Amino acid sequence: MKQLFAYILLVSVSTAIHGQSTSQEGWETIFNGKNLNGWTVKIRNYPAGENFGNTFRVEDGKMVVRYDGYDKFDERFGHIFYKKKYGYYRIRLQYRFVGDQAKEGPGWATRNSGIMVHGQTPESMGKDQDFPVSIEVQLLGGNGKDPRTTCNLCTPGTNVVKDGKLLTQHCINSNSETYHGDQWVNAEVLVLGDSLVKHFANGKEVLSYEKPQVGGGNVSGQETVWGHSGLLLKEGTISLQSESHPVEFRKVQVLNLEGCMDPKATNYKSYYVKSNPASCKYRK
Repeated sequence: MKQLFAYILLVSVSTAIHGQSTSQEGWETIFNGKNLNGWTVKIRNYPAGENFGNTFRVEDGKMVVRYDGYDKFDERFGHIFYKKKYGYYRIRLQYRFVGDQAKEGPGWATRNSGIMVHGQTPESMGKDQDFPVSIEVQLLGGNGKDPRTTCNLCTPGTNVVKDGKLLTQHCINSNSETYHGDQWVNAEVLVLGDSLVKHFANGKEVLSYEKPQVGGGNVSGQETVWGHSGLLLKEGTISLQSESHPVEFRKVQVLNLEGCMDPKATNYKSYYVKSNPASCKYRK
């Protein structure tokens, strides 16, 4: 437990100063900049794996969301899921909003996307389901004049605990700055199983909460109810959103914080916080 809290302190201080940890960490690039290998698209009203309208594609080394294949948005909310599940990890990426919103996209979805963590799999979603049960790190862009925070929290089919209280409202604002125009913004999330989640925007911690769990509403079209109310989320999928405004992602990386914590092993990492003895490797 002491190591866990020491790591949290290290991440908070190091990220605030440098935008990333200065230790030698094994970040994995999960988007290769060439294709969508390792990712599965799920768009509302279509089965998992069908990338309607070529919504998610690769352009100039970026993963982009485009709507030139749509006549109108028609509430076809989409997500693209990475193939692995994670429980204890950090994810970081850069994002920016560009262009105009798709025709008939909802007003609240203007310059709006998200990083979904601790989510269900795309295959477990109903064909007409709009959002995966998950924890959403909401990414928002400014309108050029008004304050609008980013790296907020939204809770499709979930709840969290903050300051000892169960929060059941759908979205909670962070204390981030507002980022107008088409500038690239750094977003990072620290996820520690069912205990703690922290959001960072451009290297600054902007929100934290505890005990992510199933509960609440804001998900429609489920064919099979996923989980049960109060079920703590210890792991899940990572996905990126398509909510009707063109958005671009790059430098999508994950640092796994679960692994061998035996210093005698060849694959020991000092920054792991969740022990997985079965993963340890030793010299013969």
